Formats: sequence, structure tokens, C-alpha cells
Amino acid sequence: MTMKLKGLQKYNEQKAIFADLVTKKAPRDEQDEAYMNMMNAMAEDLLAESRKESRNEAEKLFDATRGNPTMTAEVTKFFNDINTEVGYKEEKLLPQTVIDEIFEDLTTEHPFLASIGMKTTGLRLKFLKSETSGVAVWGKIFGEIKGQLDAAFSDEEAIQNKLTAFVVLPKDLNDFGPAWIKRYVVTQITEAFSVALEIGFITGDGKEQPVGLTREVKKDVAIVDGKYPEKTAAGTLTFSDPKATVKELVEVFKYHSIKENGKAFNSAGKVTLLVNPVDAWDVRTQYTHLNANGVYVTAMPFNLTILESVFVPAKKAISYVAERYDAYVAGGVNIQKYDQTLALEDLDLYTAKQFAYGKAKDDKVAAIWDLKIETEVEKP
Repeated sequence: MTMKLKGLQKYNEQKAIFADLVTKKAPRDEQDEAYMNMMNAMAEDLLAESRKESRNEAEKLFDATRGNPTMTAEVTKFFNDINTEVGYKEEKLLPQTVIDEIFEDLTTEHPFLASIGMKTTGLRLKFLKSETSGVAVWGKIFGEIKGQLDAAFSDEEAIQNKLTAFVVLPKDLNDFGPAWIKRYVVTQITEAFSVALEIGFITGDGKEQPVGLTREVKKDVAIVDGKYPEKTAAGTLTFSDPKATVKELVEVFKYHSIKENGKAFNSAGKVTLLVNPVDAWDVRTQYTHLNANGVYVTAMPFNLTILESVFVPAKKAISYVAERYDAYVAGGVNIQKYDQTLALEDLDLYTAKQFAYGKAKDDKVAAIWDLKIETEVEKP
């Protein structure tokens, strides 16, 4: 269980700045500096929050007693080692129970990552793809086989990209028990990984990172310097009135109902629309109404799901079929102390390392749409 991040004011302010730089494609050094500021702000906020609680309260919150199966001896030893052996240099693997907790929190607290359906796998990823063709034909019992289903199989191998975050720990850890340290570490790793994975799966260019939903992956696509080209908008969404909304969303679902190879795909109820949180309110305004019982209800045609991410550019929307995007993470999370001098007073820095892979199965998995929503203004 991690700390709730909504109340961490400095962190949320710095995260908004970082997200703005990412969506505006600011220079890399500016993004790196903003990311560092974001993580430092998180550490500062977490430390301030934790000081409000006593050690006994933290132990109770995380059930670090002998009879609690969620805080095993292995987990307790690991976080005690960080407490007492801060000088170790070899990599140490987080216990599997903690890793499971991190990725459970990733999908619980971040709806986009939950929707994309991440799977765990090894460092080298090999998966089998298949496309079926042919139809089943009705005929008499015991008659000749009139229909034949052919399957074209191909295997694909990929090296996952390394994902590295950092964890900031106060030097005076002897004031706290292993349950508090676990809470502190898991919170930072979870949020750092969620930010990186969300950026990678949404806008990643494929160079030492996943290929995001906004990138072209069609056959023989021109990859320049390891980067996949960015998609252009497939159309415009206005949600101006019920009739227009139906017409526009029909085009969205039709786009995803044909694979790149020309095969049909049943996209009904399987499409998600990802928008910036600010734009999400404008979209909700267009499809929220008062029913006969005096209750406000929201409903979209064709069971369209709408999710939010700060890493979607403003006035843009990304539609995608989650089950047709390959999102994988490797099983282990390594932690190692950073062995260089830090300009962080009274803090130790540790790196947390993970591996991830992401790429759409073809170019029809996702599409970018321009948002042009006009909100009504009451006349005086």
C-alpha cells in the first residue's frame, strides 16, 4: 500500500510542470530537470507527511507484526537492510510480494495503465502472432469439409527497454521501522514507474523506450534514428449535439473495425478515448444530461470509455483498442545505491530498475483526433 499522492502539493505542482514540458516536446535537458524537481518534491512531501505519524502508527497501518502475512520475514529483512546497510553496492532484488504490490498500485491508481492490460514477462520478449482467414460453411452432417480456416503465424522477438527511476531516502532512517521504509520506497517507485510507463505507452517514440499509441507502426514505416513517426489526426471530434456525436463516434469505431491487413475486427465496446484532464470536463459537459427523475447521468454511444492522462496534449484525443496493444514489463525490480556524490542534503539516492516493452499490433490500433468543442455561453 502506498501513500495517497493527491495531498502532496509540491509534488503535484512539479508533476504538472513536467507533464506540460513533455506534451510540448520541450528540450530533453528541460524535461530531465523538471523530472528531477518532481521527484525531489515528492521526497520532500513524503517526508513531511510521514513525520506527522508516529513510528507505532506507521507500523500499525502497514501491519508489520509477526502475525501479518503481508509483511513477510523476507520483506522485513530487505527494508531493514536498507536501513542498516546503506553502503551496499551490489544490486538487490525487491521481494516478489512487494513487486506485486507495486504493479497492483500502478493499475489501481492509474486508469490508463489498467486499461492497457500490462503483462509480466522475462527480459527478452518472444511472442507469437497469428491472423486467421477463411469462413466456416454450413453443410450436411458427415458431409465434406467445405470450409477451411487458415492461420498465418509469425513470431517476433524484441528486447525490452530499461526503465530506471530513483528513490530518495533520508539518512536518519534509524528513526523509522521497516514498514515505514517500505511505504516510503514503494510509493516513490510506483509513482516514478507509472509516470514513465504512461509517457512511454502514450507518446513513446520507440528509441530506447516503448512505441506509444501516437506513433505509426504500419508495415515498412520509415524509422529515423530509431524513432517511429508521429501520427497525424484522423479526424475531428466536436460532440456538438447528440446527432453529431453519434456520427463522429461511428467514424471512430469504423476506424478500429478494420485491421491494417484488411481483416475485420469487432470493435464494439472495445474502444477507449484518452483525453487531457482539462478537455475531459468539456467532453463530459456534452454528454451529461438531467433525466426524468431529476438525476444527472452520463452516457456515450456504443459504450465508449473515456479516460484521462496529463500526457495527452490539450485539444487532442487518442482512441485505441487496448487488447491490440502489447504492453509488457519484466518481473524483477532491482534497487542499488547511487555511488556518486549527491547535492541532496541528508539524503541517500537509490536507483530502481525495471524493463518494459510496448507497441501496437498494427496502425489501426490507435488514432489521434482533434478536439474542437465549443462550450455554450449563456446570453445576458
